[in-house]
Amino acid sequence: MSATPPVLSLPGTSEDLTDRLVDGLARVEAFLQERFAQEDEFLSEAAGHLAAAGGKRFRPMLTLLVSELGSGINDEVIAAAAGVELTHLASLYHDDVMDEAEVRRGVPSANVKYGNSTAILVGDLLFGTASEVIADLGAEPVKIQAQTFVRLCSGQIRDDRPAPADADPMRYYLDVLADKTGVLVATAARYGAMFGGCSPEVIALMTEYGERLGMAFQLADDLIDIASEAGESGKTPGTDLREGKRTLPVLHALASRDPADARLQELLVSDLSADDDLAEALTLLRAHPAMDKAREETREVAVRACEVLDDLPESDARSALLALATGVVERAG
Repeated sequence: MSATPPVLSLPGTSEDLTDRLVDGLARVEAFLQERFAQEDEFLSEAAGHLAAAGGKRFRPMLTLLVSELGSGINDEVIAAAAGVELTHLASLYHDDVMDEAEVRRGVPSANVKYGNSTAILVGDLLFGTASEVIADLGAEPVKIQAQTFVRLCSGQIRDDRPAPADADPMRYYLDVLADKTGVLVATAARYGAMFGGCSPEVIALMTEYGERLGMAFQLADDLIDIASEAGESGKTPGTDLREGKRTLPVLHALASRDPADARLQELLVSDLSADDDLAEALTLLRAHPAMDKAREETREVAVRACEVLDDLPESDARSALLALATGVVERAG
């Protein structure tokens, strides 16, 4: 790897731990490249399209880091980290079709480059590849992978639908986040603890930490969708707004009783397919107190993730996990 990925720039992390994580991520990348390779050249290219565009490798890095709470990175940890990343990449292909996205990680999305049908099928191919990788690790990891996949799909389905009339919109939104993002991050942390040889108690703690961390990560992503300018995050700003998704700042803005918010609320419940309407909604929402409120609540979720680590003894890995929770909510992309 030519440089340490930004997500590895964790304050207070020792040089030795950073070196082990960078080396581990390089091994994960090599593992992924082997799995992307297909007899058909087109399939190889399509399967590796989004991976080749880069990304933070946040989930596999978490698997590697958590393993350091135990005996550290080994071949099983590398395989588990790769399996988690393959699952994540597969979900991105499906997400882009559902969102009709045009850009992902600064490159044309898979649906734009290959068409919806091929993008869906490549996502399926990657899900199958992830399952094959995890199957080599034993029966329990396979069951965890299956349960993760069920929750991930459930979250995505509910994310594409409005909250039922009798549901609390905020609770519905947070439950969707726990499934569509939190569960895979929880599994990444759980695998790291399992294959790093940690005790059952630490495995349980890391699963809880991972889910809370994943929630904070997704809440931050939802804020970035609104706050970022085109090109900053590698995705098109306002995608969630255009899709009508009720993210945290949107829910707060809609709950406002200030008459001055009438225009913003009108836009937020309207069709934002027109670029001018979307731009106006983004401008108004970026300046609204709902953004600061959502940022503070996102930081609170990260704090609750850190609280899970209180029962762990002091170590370099624990310090890095604390820094990671802070870092995911302060990023710009």
